[in-house]
Amino acid sequence: MLILSRKKGESIILDDNITITVVEVKGDNIKLGIEAPENIKIYREEVYKAIQEENKTAAVSNLDLENIYTIFEQPQKTKK
Repeated sequence: MLILSRKKGESIILDDNITITVVEVKGDNIKLGIEAPENIKIYREEVYKAIQEENKTAAVSNLDLENIYTIFEQPQKTKK
């Protein structure tokens, strides 16, 4: 892990197009400003981990694929 010291108003640059600026320091809390292209996903760590856990759960869920196939194989009713 790279560890850097920054003061309020100072920034770091990642990959030429992401800027992280220390906006405020209050006790144990640090407020960061992040400028990044819209295609860059930015999450708080706890949110990211929750998303990853949900994705793992969904990937191994007990889907009844046979039942799903029968739903799609049923003839569609047409409107008249």
